Amino acid sequence: MILPLGFALGAGVLVGVSRSLNGRLSLATSPLTASLWNHVVGFAFLSAVAVIFGGLLPDGWPDAPLTAWAGGAVGVLFVASGSWLVARIGATMTALLVIAGQMISGVALDLAMGRAEGLWIKAAGVTLILSGMWLAQRRR
Repeated sequence: MILPLGFALGAGVLVGVSRSLNGRLSLATSPLTASLWNHVVGFAFLSAVAVIFGGLLPDGWPDAPLTAWAGGAVGVLFVASGSWLVARIGATMTALLVIAGQMISGVALDLAMGRAEGLWIKAAGVTLILSGMWLAQRRR
């Protein structure tokens, strides 16, 4: 269990670093330009990984439902909005808001899918995140 937790923590660090880099690029260009470069470089990197390791396209990928393709469009909006936000409200507040949004939508999706176990703990986590945001904003 410690390895997945370590990977998750490392991924969170990478998200923060990525947002900061894209935020700086956004100030010099625009949020959409920062998002474009993020995805162009990411595509080039992933293409190199695909050439080296292979197996990235599953069987039947051309017949995948529309929802399988939606993640890319959502990702562009996520990166562009993060680039715009970091430059305006800072990395900490952006991270808190993104995490709060993820927690709220995660709890809502779990409820919609009938997975209500641990609802009180999840709700407490969302409350703590929102409280942290409020405290951070209040100190300004």
